[in-house]
Amino acid sequence: MNVRYFAAARAAAGVDEERYELPAGATVASLLEAILAVERPEPPAGTPPLARLLSRSSFLLNEVAVRNRTAALKPDDVVDVLPPFAGG
Repeated sequence: MNVRYFAAARAAAGVDEERYELPAGATVASLLEAILAVERPEPPAGTPPLARLLSRSSFLLNEVAVRNRTAALKPDDVVDVLPPFAGG
């Protein structure tokens, strides 16, 4: 599946997007574990660590909000990581 990062999540991950190959039966929660298992460079100053951002982020699964982290994923899914945004 493809994971796309936005705003501070992009800065913390160090990439705009990346691809994951997870086993059948993978869930949003197992994808998040896989994301956190990747060794990454130190985020820019002022950017929270990716683990903290993921714990507070919203997720879109194929452009639809998903709150259930046990939601099953398919190999061709796209998951967007949307960190909390400030302002209006």
